[in-house]
Amino acid sequence: MAKELPHNWTDIRKEWPVLTFYQRFEVSVAYALTIVIGVVILVAFVRLILSVADTLVLRTLNPLDHGVFQLVFGEIMTLLIALEFNHTLRYVITGERGIIQARIVILIALLALARKVIIVDLLDAPPASVAALAALALSLGIAYWILRERDQRSRTAKAPGE
Repeated sequence: MAKELPHNWTDIRKEWPVLTFYQRFEVSVAYALTIVIGVVILVAFVRLILSVADTLVLRTLNPLDHGVFQLVFGEIMTLLIALEFNHTLRYVITGERGIIQARIVILIALLALARKVIIVDLLDAPPASVAALAALALSLGIAYWILRERDQRSRTAKAPGE
């Protein structure tokens, strides 16, 4: 039976010699990704602040204007998606979950889809594009529901025997 991954940086340093090569590789890649995504988040945050300052303060545009709202909220949603993605890497580093969690990927895809719906002008978008967004949202929702139901059934099955 393989040893579980440590849950924090101190434990990882202590247990580094006993981790398998692949566990070391997985933890190292997850930390590197966390740092890279953290830098991306920081840059996106600075650009968001500069964009909001430029758009709302220097140009004195109305934040309730639909175009301005779409621009600012689209940038905020992009930042939130990156934060959520970075947060999911914590599970890989601590070994709480496997490297790919389908439910988390679906939720991040739903966030990205919500961002797209917010920034696109649905009145000017071709009907086929709007239908495709709707079909994608429905498909992701159904996939999430199926995965959630499966997880709830497996938790219910485990509960009596624990």
